[in-house]
Amino acid sequence: MNVVPLDSTLEPIFWDYVNQDIPFYYFFAFDWKYNRDKTEIQLALKQNQIVGMMLVYRQSIVQLRGSNDAVKALLKRLDLSKVELQALERHRQYILRKYKPTTSHKMILMTLQKGEEKLQTNHSIARLNTSDAQQIATIMKDADPEFWGTVTKENIVDGISEGAVWLGIKVGEELVSIGNVRLTEWGGLIGVVATHKVHRNKGYATSIVSELVKRILEKQYLAMIYVLSHNRPAVQVYTKAGFKPYKTYFFMRGEKF
Repeated sequence: MNVVPLDSTLEPIFWDYVNQDIPFYYFFAFDWKYNRDKTEIQLALKQNQIVGMMLVYRQSIVQLRGSNDAVKALLKRLDLSKVELQALERHRQYILRKYKPTTSHKMILMTLQKGEEKLQTNHSIARLNTSDAQQIATIMKDADPEFWGTVTKENIVDGISEGAVWLGIKVGEELVSIGNVRLTEWGGLIGVVATHKVHRNKGYATSIVSELVKRILEKQYLAMIYVLSHNRPAVQVYTKAGFKPYKTYFFMRGEKF
């Protein structure tokens, strides 16, 4: 088995491979096409066929896919001192030989194809812009300090400039529930859904998710969203909208032994 960096000569077999299962390889496709200057992808090849891949984004975020032997070979090439890493559950054992987790979770990728949607938009939804960036960042940090605790107004503004669509529900002038999506030629990935804790259990998240899905399916056939398995209220909201579990992952942040 050979492990080699993805380059222009290997792109044809790379695209043939990832296009077989876009939800599973979404970030490989997205980052290689749209964030190539910040992305490295290593391919594990056996008889010139891809049997595994590793994505490293911004020298900190890692995704692993492939056979057990491929993942072990790819991990040997990973030399980051700290990582945020996602892989299949069966690869956990190999990852934990190299990295000590500071936090870990079971993460579910849920998908929805056109025709499966069950939309319930029962509130007025507004398209948000850069003037809402500070309120968006505040809601995110309050909703999930572990994942979004370092989010800034500038991060939101940058995301909007790069094509992220933000929707929200306002009570008076106060933004109380938010969600975002990034549309690509492969479908739409919902990246954030969050509601201010004082305004939960009012159906706001259901309306936000429904409107995001509606906008995705107006242009593409596939909607995707990631959720932590223990976040049962979120899983219920997404299931209500028509999402179904697609893949389950081991997610961790950790440091090299």
